[in-house]
Amino acid sequence: MSFISTSDGVQIFYKDWGAKEAQPIVFHHGWPLSSDDWDAQMLFFLHKGFRVIAHDRRGHGRSAQVSDGHDMDHYAADVAALVEQLDLKNAIHIGHSTGGGEVARYVARYGQPRDRVAKAVLISAVPPLMLKTERSVEGTLIEALNGLRDALAANRAQFFLDVPTGPFYGFNRPEAQISEGTIRNWWRQGSMGSAKAHYDGIKAFSETDQTEDLKAITVPTLVLQGDDDQVVPYQNAAILQNQLLQNSTLKIYSGYSHGMHTTHAANINADILTFVGGQSVF
Repeated sequence: MSFISTSDGVQIFYKDWGAKEAQPIVFHHGWPLSSDDWDAQMLFFLHKGFRVIAHDRRGHGRSAQVSDGHDMDHYAADVAALVEQLDLKNAIHIGHSTGGGEVARYVARYGQPRDRVAKAVLISAVPPLMLKTERSVEGTLIEALNGLRDALAANRAQFFLDVPTGPFYGFNRPEAQISEGTIRNWWRQGSMGSAKAHYDGIKAFSETDQTEDLKAITVPTLVLQGDDDQVVPYQNAAILQNQLLQNSTLKIYSGYSHGMHTTHAANINADILTFVGGQSVF
């Protein structure tokens, strides 16, 4: 297996498939998953001639289960370390949910100089701020977020069944086509990681204000979200991202859930490929 070491000594697992001279696409997974969540995208874009790379965030998947650093600053710095060690240039960075926050902070702070980043894609992403505040009136109540922490601490194994069975993929909707394999794969990925990283990660993805990150991004950015996202409401995420970004394209999918890159991988992949090729997704 392949690992890089960060400046604070954390071992980060990554996958790197395809020709080294091909344009790289870097995938950033959501909470509490791993790089395995991008299987459908990595195989698709690999076969389209790209070099595809994905890592397990610190405390997640096969990366080191360290006690500290479970915040957006460290997430972005870890990505920067990976990019530097692989010397990736002209890369496309694609992030889902928490991974979208990671992309926004990385691109804003590290990725735009030296031709490191060509484009970005935010899928069901958490920025600018998930928590309900006076500035984020459509956000999630702190009581709901505390409920996530309580459920994780009380019985993580059961909680990691309840989330994918319910709101994450929209499998709680009356007409949903439920995939038992998808549910089990979500549980498998989550269970590989550290309870401490997952617990701390709730604060990272929900209480980090990334308004300034979005404003600082100048590369072309594709913003994708479903209007039936029960985890991150699109009114408080994709709509605001599109307003804050300097060079963005927004697409809202009717009836798609938070985990739409899995449930509707063919459509999402096709739209990303169109965007990567410089064409309109509409």
